Amino acid sequence: QEQLVESGGGLVQAGGSLRLSCAASGRTFSFSRYITIGWFRQAPGKEREFVAACDWSGSSTAYADSVKGRFTISRDNVKNTAYLQMNSLKPEDAAVYYCAANFQRRIVTTGTGYPYWGQGNQVTVST
Repeated sequence: QEQLVESGGGLVQAGGSLRLSCAASGRTFSFSRYITIGWFRQAPGKEREFVAACDWSGSSTAYADSVKGRFTISRDNVKNTAYLQMNSLKPEDAAVYYCAANFQRRIVTTGTGYPYWGQGNQVTVST
C-alpha cells in the first residue's frame, strides 16, 4: 500500500527554521521513476494552498510567492524522501503542512492533481 509519512513539524519562534520530511513507501513508489512531490498547507479557517513542488529529478521546482527565498524543496530518491526546509518562519506560515505525490513528469501546483497525500504535520510559529 502506498503511503506518504510526514515528520518534522512542531513549534518554532518567528524567524526560526524547521525541516519537514515526507517518506514514500509502497510498491508503486518504489518502482515508479516519475514522481512529482508537492507541499501544501492549510491554516484554520483558510483553504488549502500550494507551497512548493519539485519534479522527479529535483531540478525543476516551483514555489508560492509567499515562501520564495525562504523555503526550499528537495528530495533524495535513494531514500524515497522529500524535504521542505523552512527558514525565516513567520506567524502566517503556521498551518498543517501536507506532502503529496503524483506520477507525472511535470510539476503540478493544484491539489487536485495529486492522488496521494500524507497525514499532515502541524507547524506552529510563535511571535
